[in-house]
Amino acid sequence: MLDDQKIDAQQILDELFGEHLLPFELSACLLDPLGSEEYEVRFHDSRLPWIQVSWRQGQCFKDVFRTAMLDRIERMNAGVNRKQQYVQTEN
Repeated sequence: MLDDQKIDAQQILDELFGEHLLPFELSACLLDPLGSEEYEVRFHDSRLPWIQVSWRQGQCFKDVFRTAMLDRIERMNAGVNRKQQYVQTEN
């Protein structure tokens, strides 16, 4: 069953990269259950090694994963923007 979600995760990653919403390509290498309704999707990339996803039965995994990825990318970008603002105020 988790193999299907791993394939779905990779499709979403490819879509996000194709839509220029993901700043670098990622490969979904492993989908690991952490407990009840919690999963970790692992990537072979030091910039984003994994993401935790809450997925309940009856929910569309693709939708949940896409939302989690977009949220994580937004947080990554916010961190970059804060660093850029800090560097600009230092100069």
